[in-house]
Amino acid sequence: MAVDEAILEAVAAAESPPTLRLYAWDPPCLSLGRAQSIDVVDETALAAAGWDLVRRPTGGRALLHADELTYAVVAPDRMPALSGGVLVSYRELSRGLLAGLERLGLHPDPPTYAALSDADRSNPVCFEVPSAYEITVGGRKLIGSAQLRRLGAVLQHGSLPLEGDITRVARVLRHAGPAEQHQAAARLTRHAVTLRDLLGFPVPWEEASRALQAGFAQALGWDFVAAGLTSPEELRAQQIETERYRVEESARTS
Repeated sequence: MAVDEAILEAVAAAESPPTLRLYAWDPPCLSLGRAQSIDVVDETALAAAGWDLVRRPTGGRALLHADELTYAVVAPDRMPALSGGVLVSYRELSRGLLAGLERLGLHPDPPTYAALSDADRSNPVCFEVPSAYEITVGGRKLIGSAQLRRLGAVLQHGSLPLEGDITRVARVLRHAGPAEQHQAAARLTRHAVTLRDLLGFPVPWEEASRALQAGFAQALGWDFVAAGLTSPEELRAQQIETERYRVEESARTS
């Protein structure tokens, strides 16, 4: 998350070009949306699982990052795909995600704008409810995304689950009891899905990343040059990590 923010600052200052970052997580990590209460987390269960915890700079709800490909698009907000505001940019960037998934042999549903109900907004789990222009296949959510606009630049990142148990996140969130946890897991099974579930076979991370890169290039006309972080980006990421992401939060007790 610190690296994503460092790239955002560098792109906003015109010190780095528009960037597509593709990455994975080790160990698995539960991320919370920027404004989401940490009270939703069962920290004892999280520690027992050996998973990390982080607060994203973007909004949204709890998401477990495991066995997945994470993408981050960082670019000035004046670029054509991003200049029309949040909803327009979600729609435009979804074209790249759709094109990438089609290269993997999927036929995603046409993304649409649907306002969330109050009940959906209160749901702590990201992948249980699709938001505007997120990617579903057969009505089940496959890619969830969130966006941050700051300093004249946009950071949009999202998660493509490649395989694994999509219900695992329910184990590390607070529930009234085992029955409620079981119900949350059952809802996730109905409403969310992994790439392997859809295709019937595993897709290596490298293959999925190539497909998404090609999808963004095809749909949006972007040309990519492979490169690592710049030295200033690395230094700034370390500073942001210390300032923001090494600060512990504790759930409220009562």
